[in-house]
Amino acid sequence: MSTHQLPEHPDFLWRNPEPKSSYDAVVVGGGGHGLATAYFLAKNHGMTNIAVLEKGWLAGGNMARNTTIIRSNYLWDESAAIYEHALKLWEILPEELEYDFLFSQRGVMNLAHTLGDVRESMRRVGANKLNGVDAEWLDPKQVKELCPILNISDDIRYPVMGATYQPRAGIAKHDHVAWAFARKCDEMGVDIIQNCEVTGFLKDGNKVVGVKTTRGTINTEKVGLCAAGHSSVLAEMAGFQLPIQSHPLQALVSELHEPVHPTVVMSNHVHVYVSQAHKGELVMGAGIDSYNGYGQRGSFHVIEQQMAAAVELFPIFARAHVLRTWGGIVDTTLDASPIVGTTPVDNMFVNCGWGTGGFKGTPAAGMTFAHTIATGAPHKLNQPFSLERFETGALIDEHGAAAVAH
Repeated sequence: MSTHQLPEHPDFLWRNPEPKSSYDAVVVGGGGHGLATAYFLAKNHGMTNIAVLEKGWLAGGNMARNTTIIRSNYLWDESAAIYEHALKLWEILPEELEYDFLFSQRGVMNLAHTLGDVRESMRRVGANKLNGVDAEWLDPKQVKELCPILNISDDIRYPVMGATYQPRAGIAKHDHVAWAFARKCDEMGVDIIQNCEVTGFLKDGNKVVGVKTTRGTINTEKVGLCAAGHSSVLAEMAGFQLPIQSHPLQALVSELHEPVHPTVVMSNHVHVYVSQAHKGELVMGAGIDSYNGYGQRGSFHVIEQQMAAAVELFPIFARAHVLRTWGGIVDTTLDASPIVGTTPVDNMFVNCGWGTGGFKGTPAAGMTFAHTIATGAPHKLNQPFSLERFETGALIDEHGAAAVAH
């Protein structure tokens, strides 16, 4: 039974407290990763005197601006391990968080359009199986059986030559995920502080001892950065640089339709991926804008190319109408893999660089980052994703499996 002050209104899922003068730890960023980190700090490490600082509203950044795809069929051992652990957590979290966030394991197909695609895809299937990840190779006929609305004729620009398939993969309702974590964090006494932008850090020598915010200075022993595309901005405030670039990532949804699309289809080659949400809208992702930026709206030329590819692969979509478009701010690294670990500043930790994999990695990112913050050392799952790998050369090159944005 929670002992903290109850909300004034019984319908609130969490409190909206004023920041205290000090906390044992502060997590910067109130999206999925920040909330999951706070949850696992409280649940696994007993750290409840902590705060999650969000400059806007809870889960109003990338958490609300993604295409909700969850999968673990990455190529390299390190990636497969952390994403598969995330998928296993996704499978138990609805019961653990006591919140149905509509996790639907409808499977994910990654299409192959060239002989190079086929070779790379079959290699990935083999690697997945060796790592205990469910994976299959489908020929065009099997692709059509699984997704009847796909065009598998050989007289289109990018004929479907087959696909990888992960049956346990799927989608979840992103805002419900955030609310589920936020509610449990609040029950355990975590302060979720919205409209609280970080403007700087207090340091004692090389050790962080506080956070400057638009709502006052907060003293703390540990700081975890979970700000996705704005991580590099925060790092510069703290006196170090991160090897990430931020780009707007395009996506859109159609108006509501009857169920027509039974799975999730991704095509790295033609830069489109699509699923049908629970309410019925078609959710489509595209590529990133080539320039660096923090815009959260779509660029017409990217959307035009996305639609051309989608209509060719799914002729039935030609009759659908676009309802709205948006952009998320993806933080991409040189090797298309995240950074989760320590920083050059003592007691400051960073979780960033997930690119287009942030949502699917949410529970594992939170669990491993919480371990790192609580103990001062990485968990075995995030140890390979250290900042130091860019100096040692121990890169985890996931450009082929990290989705179309890299």
